[in-house]
Amino acid sequence: MQLDLNGRHALVCGASQGIGRASAIELAELGANITLLARSSDKLKKVVEQLPRKHAGQQHQWRSVDMLDTAALHSTAVDIAATSAVHILINNSGGPPGGPASSAEPAAFETAFRQHLLAGQTLLQALLPGMRASGYGRLVNVISTSVKEPIVGLGVSNTVRAAVAGWAKTLATELAADGITVNNVLPGYTRTDRLDSLLSAKATASGQSEDEVAQGVIATIPAGRFGEASEVAAVIAFLCTPAAAYVNGVSIAVDGGRTRALS
Repeated sequence: MQLDLNGRHALVCGASQGIGRASAIELAELGANITLLARSSDKLKKVVEQLPRKHAGQQHQWRSVDMLDTAALHSTAVDIAATSAVHILINNSGGPPGGPASSAEPAAFETAFRQHLLAGQTLLQALLPGMRASGYGRLVNVISTSVKEPIVGLGVSNTVRAAVAGWAKTLATELAADGITVNNVLPGYTRTDRLDSLLSAKATASGQSEDEVAQGVIATIPAGRFGEASEVAAVIAFLCTPAAAYVNGVSIAVDGGRTRALS
């Protein structure tokens, strides 16, 4: 199986922690050169020092930018691509705050749309020439199982994640002939700061302890546990390899069997 990413350059968003950080590690293990992208310079500096270097010449770097600042994001992406063509884009960003869709302010939808879909489009357009020139491109969007089954209490997230999934499916058709694949990975309940935040908010709203809330959530997962960021990252990394060249336009749930939908 061809899993070697030696000579490939991966831009990993939200790479300072959680699934983004774990994805950067997995891709580096496969030999890719990594550029980390997130807001926190201090965290990025620590992560880049931890990335594996599997062969001579493998290089890693980081850039700090806010995904909500579209102009700065575009400028940063263009600069990165001008230095070295990017072959792999991991489109990953923190989720919107919880709450019902019916009571969410319009601005909350606008912010989430900018952070997730507009940021992805901005990065894609900056990186696409390099992917086309090399005949190799992988775009993996880290979204949510809510694109298959909307999650109660995550109204804004459900809405915007579905928009990203539709965008990705459209791109998969448009770009396939250029050797570029576009896929989505849908994490279930995974041990990250985002999960801690959601459990804490639910505990506050329900009057239960966080442990009671956690156990209630775990009861809905056939695997009987939360996922680990590294388990999601392993699927993301595979989709970026030559072995996955014929996997295109799909949304893969990594959720311990929690999602009941067949497709």
